[in-house]
Amino acid sequence: MDNPATDALPVTTVTATVDSPDAMRELGLALAKRLRPGDLVMLTGELGAGKTTLTRGIGEGLGVRGAVTSPTFVIARVHPSLGDGPALVHVDAYRLGGGLDEMEDLDLDVSLPDSVVVVEWGDGKVEDLADDRLHVIIDRATGDTTDELRVVTLNGIGPRWTQSDLSSFAL
Repeated sequence: MDNPATDALPVTTVTATVDSPDAMRELGLALAKRLRPGDLVMLTGELGAGKTTLTRGIGEGLGVRGAVTSPTFVIARVHPSLGDGPALVHVDAYRLGGGLDEMEDLDLDVSLPDSVVVVEWGDGKVEDLADDRLHVIIDRATGDTTDELRVVTLNGIGPRWTQSDLSSFAL
């Protein structure tokens, strides 16, 4: 989805190879250390790529309540913080149409300032929620016979991510 208001925003890109579900969870733990209230994280990847596993690590790293599982059938789950950190709002937009109206019905813009919002399958659906966002793309590694290797690309969009140390993120 082209958005002239955000197309010119700076992008910082980091790529890593992840070799197991445990390593994907560890990546989520590492990302959680960089996330703060108001952050929007979009996850892109085919079924079984590891989006929910990454989110589970983020939730563990943020110290939130409840098991982080795929919210496919409820569309969104809120995991309150067990401490003084932000809540995690985990959204699965797979079954939602491309219209912003359905996303607006979830009131994510209300949750965003005080939470970390992670949206699976959010491409073309949630970009208007925040100029600054982290877009995580998870691809199966070409030629991987074990079906374990993933190439994870972190695209930090907007000044929030260029001002952070995402570009020096050790993956």
